[in-house]
Amino acid sequence: MQVRQLDHLNLSVADFERTAQWYGRVFGFAVVEQGVRDGRRWGVLRAGDALLCVYEHPELKFADSEQLAERGFHGLAHLGLRITDRAAWLRTLETEKLEHLYWRYPHSESWYVTDPTGWEIEVALWDNDAVRFD
Repeated sequence: MQVRQLDHLNLSVADFERTAQWYGRVFGFAVVEQGVRDGRRWGVLRAGDALLCVYEHPELKFADSEQLAERGFHGLAHLGLRITDRAAWLRTLETEKLEHLYWRYPHSESWYVTDPTGWEIEVALWDNDAVRFD
């Protein structure tokens, strides 16, 4: 058995509607399935082969990985999304007025942004669209 790819990431979010709209505007995700379970909205967002499952929990407080580590807990540092169009991404950064951190790696460049709940997202652009390590 071999894993083909990561299937999805499951996130709790403060506001389902706001999150779905933000991921739609910023990354082109569309809600492909949604419902209510135990009184909470949930949905599956899809962009190409990338899937995000989001569950609304407005009563929860967000803690990033550093805050969790300080309290002795593991946490998700960030999720990574791969893009192929630098110019389109730069336009999105400007249009959405996204605060970001930019980092150049040996074979790629990345921008770090946060979604409405506070989850950090690494937006990665690989040189020549080829994942490689030396």
